[in-house]
Amino acid sequence: MSHALKGLTTQLLKNNADTINMGLRASSTWWSSVSMGPPDVILGITEAYKRDTDPKKVNLGVGAYRDDEGKPFILPSVRQAEERLHCKMLNHEYAPIGGEAGYTDLVAQLAFGEDSPVLKEKSNCTVQTLSGTGALRLGLEFITKHYNQTKEIWMPSPTWGNHPQICNTLNLPHKQYRYYDKKTHGFDLCGAMEDISKIPAGSIILLHACAHNPTGVDPKKEEWIQLSQVIKDKKIFPFFDMAYQGFATGSVDNDAFAVRQFVNDGHQVMLAQSFAKNMGLYGERAGALTFLCGDAESAAKVMSQVKIMIRTMYSNPPLYGARIVQEILSVPELKQQWLADVKSMADRIISMRQQLRAGIEGAGNKQNWQHITDQIGMFCYTGLNADQVAKLTKDHHIYLTKDGRISVAGISSKNVNYVAEAMHKVTS
Repeated sequence: MSHALKGLTTQLLKNNADTINMGLRASSTWWSSVSMGPPDVILGITEAYKRDTDPKKVNLGVGAYRDDEGKPFILPSVRQAEERLHCKMLNHEYAPIGGEAGYTDLVAQLAFGEDSPVLKEKSNCTVQTLSGTGALRLGLEFITKHYNQTKEIWMPSPTWGNHPQICNTLNLPHKQYRYYDKKTHGFDLCGAMEDISKIPAGSIILLHACAHNPTGVDPKKEEWIQLSQVIKDKKIFPFFDMAYQGFATGSVDNDAFAVRQFVNDGHQVMLAQSFAKNMGLYGERAGALTFLCGDAESAAKVMSQVKIMIRTMYSNPPLYGARIVQEILSVPELKQQWLADVKSMADRIISMRQQLRAGIEGAGNKQNWQHITDQIGMFCYTGLNADQVAKLTKDHHIYLTKDGRISVAGISSKNVNYVAEAMHKVTS
C-alpha cells in the first residue's frame, strides 16, 4: 500500500471514530434534562438504620409485618398452599387478562360477603391487579377515561403517600378532607362531616376501609354509618382502598364493615384490594379491583373497557401469588388456618400497642398515651414532633418518620421496654 493511500485510510478511520464519538456524546445528552427525583422517605430511614452499628438500634419505619424476632413472617397457610400447588405441577401459561375467574370470584366474596346480593346479581366487575397499588392506578386511570362526572379526588388528611402521587401522574385533581385530629390523636368526625358536606356532587372520595395508613385511626361503626349517609346525600362516588382486611381487628368480616355498610346503603362502590399484608405476599403482587355497576349489563361493559386498559398496561396478571390466594380461599381447612394466621398477626400488633403504652406510662410519663391502644393496625401516629423524633434517633438509635409515625410491627417483646423508655425520655 502506498504512503498516500495509507494516509488516506488513517484519516478516514480517524474521521469515522470522531463521528462515532460525537454520536455518543450527543446521545449522552438526551436525558441530561431529567431532574433528580426525591429519595423515598422509608427507604432513607432503612438505609440509615442499616448504617447504624449500635446493638440497640430499632427500625420502626418498615411497612411490612415482622414476627417477634423481627424477621419476615411466612404464614403457615401460605406454606401449605405452596406445597399443594407444587404437587399439582401446574403450567406457566398466560392468565386471562382480568385474572382467573376462580380468583376474582373468591376475593370479591371475601370483601363483600359470600351472600352479598350484588355478587349474586353478577353486577360486579372484578379483575386481578398488581396488588393494591395496581388496583388504585387502574381504577383512577379508568376514572380519567370513562367517568363522566366531576373528576376530582378527595382524600383524607393525611393519606398514604402513593394516593396523591398516582393522581399527579394521571393529572387528576385531588383535594383533602379533614380526618386526623392532632389534639386527640383520633378521628375528626365533625371536621370530616363538615368538609364532605361541601364536596361537589359527582366527585370521588377515597376511603381507607380499615387500619388507616399512616395514622392507624379508623372511624367507629356508628361513624361509618354517618359518613355513608352524608356521602350518599351529596351524591359522591366512594372509592375504597382495603389493603389490610383482617389485619386490623383480626377478623376479616369486622374489617370489611365499612365496605359492606356502604353497599347495604345503596352505594355503587369501587374497591381496591391487596393481599400483601394479610397473606404476607408482598412480592407476589396479588390484588384486585372491583366496580359495582348496578346491573349485569353495565358490569359487562365496564369489564370490556377494563380489559382493554390492562392489555395495554401489562397484558396479563402474574399467576403465582393469585394461585396461593385462590388455594387458601377455596380449601376450607386452609382458609381456617389463614384466618387463624391473620388473627395471630393482629393479636401481636395489639399486644405490642398495649405493652408500649404500659411501658411509657409505667416510666412515669404524664402525657396521655391512650391513643396508642385506641389506634389500630400496623401503623401508629405517636404524637411525637420532628424534634422529638430526631432526638429519638440521635440519642436512642430508634428510626421512624419525621411525623412520628411508627410501624408497630417493628416492636417486639425484646425491644418494647427500650422503645417505651426512650419515648418517655424524649417527651418528658
